[in-house]
Amino acid sequence: MTAARLVARCVRGIEEVLAEEVCGLGTVQAVGHREVRFTARADPAVLGLTTADDVFVIAAEAGGIGRARADLNRLRCAVAAADLERALRDRERCGGMPGVPTLDVSASVLGRRAFNRYDLEDAAGTVLARRLGLPYRSRRADARPPAGGLSWRLTVVDDRVTVALRIPGRPLHRRSYKAASVPGTLHPPLAAAILRVAEIGAGHVVLDPCCGAGTLPIEAAGTGARVVGSDVDPAAVAAAVANGADLPVTWSVADAGALPLRDDTVDRVVVNPPWARQVVPRGRLAAHPHRLWREVSRVLAPSGRIVALLPDRHPPAGLLAERTIPVSLFGSHPVITVLRPG
Repeated sequence: MTAARLVARCVRGIEEVLAEEVCGLGTVQAVGHREVRFTARADPAVLGLTTADDVFVIAAEAGGIGRARADLNRLRCAVAAADLERALRDRERCGGMPGVPTLDVSASVLGRRAFNRYDLEDAAGTVLARRLGLPYRSRRADARPPAGGLSWRLTVVDDRVTVALRIPGRPLHRRSYKAASVPGTLHPPLAAAILRVAEIGAGHVVLDPCCGAGTLPIEAAGTGARVVGSDVDPAAVAAAVANGADLPVTWSVADAGALPLRDDTVDRVVVNPPWARQVVPRGRLAAHPHRLWREVSRVLAPSGRIVALLPDRHPPAGLLAERTIPVSLFGSHPVITVLRPG
């Protein structure tokens, strides 16, 4: 079977983590700003990319997209020449649902232009609607297209445009399990990136002592590890239990400042601790936030690893940072940090 040309989008900063995951499916062609381009067999396995926000079939690429409004005509020509039949065929082979009723377009542009993203979207959408015989639903004026349509993605970097077609019916980051939520809940692909950096193996004991609605433990449930999620907030644990129903995760209400675990019994600690912004430290951490790090160091096995999402590059007192991965998410700039006791 001919390989499909694909692009996976992700949170800024975890591109290399995503590229590592993509290597299990195909061949990485390029790693760029919030994306990894690759070739792989057109198969539903591409929908299993855990660190990707979304995944698309590339339908066309073209140069000459300058900064003037007249350059929109080059975009229209690129869309008019795109092999849409192949893109649609590869989308279905990768697990996309056929029989969609409408189409929409979402665009991103790096650099200043004489046109905006809506001009790009409408220019491409009009041509796509004519070629596919489907009604186009514009996003102009912040309109929300109806669910279930063919979603196209335009990316303009320098003078090049990529026209791509989303494979799943909704973005990959919208996990079906995430029905219950709490403030500060973790973005699922970012949680998956934390877990990949943690290098979890079958048989490991994995602990999230500030689990919130359970994103990290739920994402870890398929690794073959023994996963434990706890939180001092009973409402958060109730949300985690609801989200992680029927998954092999042990949930408990426990204070992260006094963990009910023996010394040296945990192989991996993965944690998005309270930063005193959206989530205020509670229990023993309210007066002594550093107790979290004392406790996770106590329960960590000698060969264990701590991977935390921290608000900045500074490691907690008593711990050394072995690796840092700055990310950008919803206007904040946290850092995935691999820690070990100092």
